Amino acid sequence: MLVISRKKGESILIGEDIEITVTRIEEGTVKLSISAPRSVTILRKELYREIEEENKNSAASDISILKKLKNKK
Repeated sequence: MLVISRKKGESILIGEDIEITVTRIEEGTVKLSISAPRSVTILRKELYREIEEENKNSAASDISILKKLKNKK
């Protein structure tokens, strides 16, 4: 993991085409702007985890339904 200190208005680059800029710092919150190609998906980590959990639950539900159908034969 790389840890970098940045001030308001300063940026970091990821590769050649992703730029993250600190736009505001106040009351313990940092506001970032992200410039990236449209082909790059950008999600908050908590949202990503929520989607991942929903997918796991959906898959488990699908397996459960398939097992019930199999047992009916």
